[in-house]
Amino acid sequence: MSRENLAKMKCLECANINYFTTRNKKKIKEKLEMKKHCPKCKKHTLHKEMK
Repeated sequence: MSRENLAKMKCLECANINYFTTRNKKKIKEKLEMKKHCPKCKKHTLHKEMK
């Protein structure tokens, strides 16, 4: 996995960085938003890509 395409996913409720994923920055211009399971909150929450 190259570092250029790596995106950190941060929980919007507890602000923990829980996931790392890849995206093609040339094709997808907006930031990713996914509903993922947060181990700290112990429920499915919205995770948004951060820098």
